[in-house]
Amino acid sequence: MQRVEVTSTSLASVGYDQRSRTLEVEFQSGSVYHYQQVPYAVARGLARADSIGAYFMRRIRGQYAYTRVE
Repeated sequence: MQRVEVTSTSLASVGYDQRSRTLEVEFQSGSVYHYQQVPYAVARGLARADSIGAYFMRRIRGQYAYTRVE
């Protein structure tokens, strides 16, 4: 999945696969996670948010199942 860099103190890059509804998030630490069944509108909102970290904490973290990508 292709990610784009974002300006955030907690997230480094994000990507989204619309077919599988998977959001891929790379944190500044280098860890990468896949969040499953994320609606397109939520992923788009993350990319457009004034504060990407705050949006992630409010709308994604704890809301969707996730797996760490090795």
